Amino acid sequence: MSDVEMTRIPGGTVLRGDQRGADRREITVEAFDLGVYPVTEEQMAEILGITAQNPRRPAVQVSWLRAVRFCNALSEWEGRDPVYSYDGEVVDWDTEADGFRLPTEDEWEYACRAGATGSTYGPIAEIAWTAEDGLRGPTEVGGRLPNLHGLFDMLGNVSEWCWDLFAPDTSDARAFRGGSWSDARAIVRASARRGASPRSAFDDVGLRVARGALNRTR
Repeated sequence: MSDVEMTRIPGGTVLRGDQRGADRREITVEAFDLGVYPVTEEQMAEILGITAQNPRRPAVQVSWLRAVRFCNALSEWEGRDPVYSYDGEVVDWDTEADGFRLPTEDEWEYACRAGATGSTYGPIAEIAWTAEDGLRGPTEVGGRLPNLHGLFDMLGNVSEWCWDLFAPDTSDARAFRGGSWSDARAIVRASARRGASPRSAFDDVGLRVARGALNRTR
């Protein structure tokens, strides 16, 4: 299949923000592996047995529930232990499994910033595809500059599902991060976060896989 290229993200600490407010808090992240690119249509098609219309574009119209099922299918394809188990739409995470998974929000923002303390990891026009580029959908991965971890499209192109609940006390919505091709540049930021039902799918939200066991429940 078209390999999912991964890179090692070293552990460390960063100030995590939320675009909706000024509060920032320090987070510490353990070392983990993260996809260099968002999952492409070609990769999704090969694992799930569907058709790819634009092989090198990020896969979209993927709900959170389908994203976690893709992670399990990819784990099984590569002979790794699946991370997720299901009871209907209730999903549990085996934090000791070595398979593919969605990053946590802490991991995603830490990896996105790559040491940057500002709202982006570079000039937005050079690192991200946004509404200012006049696109009608996502474009091929890797077309703009990467961050210092060598990760492409962490900002813009497509937003990316994370493991976390968006507002744990109020709903079952799951968070997605980063902003997309349909968002104004002012919205495409490392701190940008939104949420939606785990059953919802959008033309500007995809996923990026992570890998690495955790020794505590998130």
